[in-house]
Amino acid sequence: MKAEELRAYTLHELHQLLHQKRKELADLQYKNAQSPLSNAASAIPALKKTIARILTVINEKRHERAQSR
Repeated sequence: MKAEELRAYTLHELHQLLHQKRKELADLQYKNAQSPLSNAASAIPALKKTIARILTVINEKRHERAQSR
């Protein structure tokens, strides 16, 4: 997901998406630890980047909300 796409979500939706992506990452890391997966080499870093983007957009929205008060 790109940051532009994420900015269209509300804060609540972003938190739900963040929870979902963190769960996906944990599951993928667990499966990779049990027996190395062929796609884990690219999927794990991609999920980490997506999580970082989500957190960035959440922080931007919180900052905007604080500025408007």
